[in-house]
Amino acid sequence: MPNTYYQDKTVLITGGAQGIGLGMAQAFAEAGANVVITDKDEEAGQEALKRLKGQGLEVVFIPCDVSVESEVQVLLQQVEEKYKKLDVLLNNAGIADPFVGALQELDMAVFDKVLAVNLRGPLLCSKYALPLLQKAEHPAILNISSTRAFMSEPDTFAYSASKGGLEALTHSLAVSLTKERVRVNAIAPGWIEVGEWKKESEKYTPQHTEQDKEQHPVGRVGLPQDIAEAALFLCSDKAGFITGQSLSIDGGMTVKMIYH
Repeated sequence: MPNTYYQDKTVLITGGAQGIGLGMAQAFAEAGANVVITDKDEEAGQEALKRLKGQGLEVVFIPCDVSVESEVQVLLQQVEEKYKKLDVLLNNAGIADPFVGALQELDMAVFDKVLAVNLRGPLLCSKYALPLLQKAEHPAILNISSTRAFMSEPDTFAYSASKGGLEALTHSLAVSLTKERVRVNAIAPGWIEVGEWKKESEKYTPQHTEQDKEQHPVGRVGLPQDIAEAALFLCSDKAGFITGQSLSIDGGMTVKMIYH
C-alpha cells in the first residue's frame, strides 16, 4: 500500500501511547494520516507525542479514560473541533495484565474495572465516534482483541472475558452499523513484544529463549509492527468486502499443539 494512502484521513487510537497502540500510531502517521492518540497515562502520551513528532509525523495527544463516558464525549468533541470528521477508530486501550488471582480470591472490583476499560470503553468510543465516522468516505472501526478470547491460562478470568466480549461486540457492531456504512473488524494479537515501545520509565530489553521462539511456527515472537501492518489493510477500502471478522495474528501459536 502506498505510504500516502491515509493522506488527510483522521485516525483515533485509544491506548495509543505505548505498546501496540504506539506502533499503530507510528504506522498510520507514516502513511499520511492525522493521528490522534488518546491514553489515560499522560506521561506516556507526552513521550509518545515527542517521539513521533520528532520523526516529523502529524500526531496530537488527548488524555482520556475510555471507561468514563463524559471523558469519551469530550475526547470526540475535541476530535471534531480539530478535524471535523473521523475516518478510522482503533479501539486498542485495555488493561493488559491478564492475571487476577484464584477464583476464590477474586476481587470483583478488579474484574469490573477490566471489563469497564476493555469492553465498555470500545462501546463508548464507538458510540460517540459514530457521528464523525459517518462523515468519512470509507469509515472503519478496528477492535484490538486478543487470542486469550479463545484460549486461557489459569486465573485470567477478567481479561479473557473482556476480550471474548470484544469479539462478540465486533460482529454485533458490524451488523448494526451497515446503514451507517461503517465496517467493523477485530485483530486478536498473540504474544507481542512491546518492551521497546513502552514509556522510558518502563522500557526493557526483550530476552526471549529458544523455547519462546519455537512455540511460534514462524520462529519468533511478534512485534507491534506486525499488528500495525494488518491494521493498515483492514481499515482501508482495500478491505472493503471484510466486516465482522477477527484476524488472529500470533505467529501460528494458537494452532500449534504443545506438549512441553
